[in-house]
Amino acid sequence: MFKLFKTVLKTGNATEKYPFAPFEVQTDFRGKPELDASQCISCGACTRACPANALIMETDANKGVRRWELSLARCIYCGRCEEVCPTHAIELSEKFELAVTNKADLYESAEFELAECSLCERPFVAKKLLNYVVDSLENSGLTGEALIMRRRQLETCPECRRKANMLDGINLTPGRHFAGENEVRVEEDV
Repeated sequence: MFKLFKTVLKTGNATEKYPFAPFEVQTDFRGKPELDASQCISCGACTRACPANALIMETDANKGVRRWELSLARCIYCGRCEEVCPTHAIELSEKFELAVTNKADLYESAEFELAECSLCERPFVAKKLLNYVVDSLENSGLTGEALIMRRRQLETCPECRRKANMLDGINLTPGRHFAGENEVRVEEDV
């Protein structure tokens, strides 16, 4: 008996003192997703990549906001949201103690302001996303009139863009027409 007791003392503790002492996790541990709303451009890449549908993004055109929401009850901590985020706004933390007494505490959300269409003035895209795309075009070397034209296109909602780009068969005359860089040839009906 004394020999067994001596062996147990030599081996030391086989378990952690958690919850009485903090539990140290590995550096690559995938814990609770944390969103830095100041970095987020509300592109929706994380919501499309989430296999558990724990992330949703809803647009409320009446209020002029886009709402991002995370459900910790659905999250499987796979890390896909962190991988696809272009601005690194969402990262998996080392937090793993996620028990709550109120179900509403399992949801986290953020709201982003929408930009209005320059023609119809309906909100359609997040302002931060629009500015991010324009800045990316500028950083890629686009300047001057080309940048102004692209910005005008981006500040127009898809519906107004479609209306502006539609070719109305009644108003077309035979000959050559230019649509951007491409030449379009319209033939007369014989």
